[in-house]
Amino acid sequence: MKALRVHAWGQAPQLEDIADLAPPGPGRSLVRMHAASMGHIDHTIWSGGFGLHPPLPYVPGTEAAGVVVAGERFAAGTRVWLRGGGLGTRRDGCWREYIDTPDEAMGELPVEIPYTLGASFFSPCTAAWCALHDLGRWQLGERILVTGASGAVGSIVLQLARECGAQAIAVLSLGSAPPALGAQAVLLEELRPESDLLIDCVGGEVLPQALRGVKPGGRAVLVGYTAGAHPPLSLPHLMLADVALLPLNMMRREADARALAPQLLARLADGRLQLAVEAFALDYGVRLLPQLLARRARGKPVLTCDEPRAG
Repeated sequence: MKALRVHAWGQAPQLEDIADLAPPGPGRSLVRMHAASMGHIDHTIWSGGFGLHPPLPYVPGTEAAGVVVAGERFAAGTRVWLRGGGLGTRRDGCWREYIDTPDEAMGELPVEIPYTLGASFFSPCTAAWCALHDLGRWQLGERILVTGASGAVGSIVLQLARECGAQAIAVLSLGSAPPALGAQAVLLEELRPESDLLIDCVGGEVLPQALRGVKPGGRAVLVGYTAGAHPPLSLPHLMLADVALLPLNMMRREADARALAPQLLARLADGRLQLAVEAFALDYGVRLLPQLLARRARGKPVLTCDEPRAG
């Protein structure tokens, strides 16, 4: 069985032949992986800088989609998506041909959803929904700013906001890619305190600049840190601005996110939501994981055993 395995924190994974998995025990299933997502959480765990991590050596990958080979919860041949149950965070993850998964980590994947999309939808779609509705508590008439709008989470936030009739505006830096789907945009350097809610998907030096666009008493939901995990925030400026900073912890909201999954999959199936993915052969993860944060291409990267492409 082929798998990508990491032997030291921050060291590129290696494509290896590992022992075949034993038949699954009670409460577990064996799934043939068709596609596995690559996300910033995978990069953070791989770097050794995350509070949860599997023992070394380990197989990364927190989300995937495939077909049940054996198990109790779903019949063999059922199409499923995988997320949670410690996959890639406390035990070996999904970047391998066959996955031994806890049954509670599986959800049924509609036939209308390609495996690449089934492996990719959970984190960006559930995070976007929770950032907008649960933590951000958007209300009718409020104006929303979104950083990282060309990325997976940001693009879904814009689409969900548009579905609600909200005025959502993508925040762009000079030279950055325009937002998908023709969304309204404003330059970071031209922001004024005119918005009620900021959903920040990039962190770093962008966050304190984006906060200038939020009205006093407004909210800022912190979703990602692709531009850096240590934003240079001035506490006096933050106190004067009177903007609430609300970090989004999707692990704590896992149960809520799983309950959202069917309705988000339905939106993806009928086209109300669109999420770009970019497929690569499994062995390409050897190069792609160390470079993940530097990627500027559109589309969420996905490793696949069925549609090999490298580049």
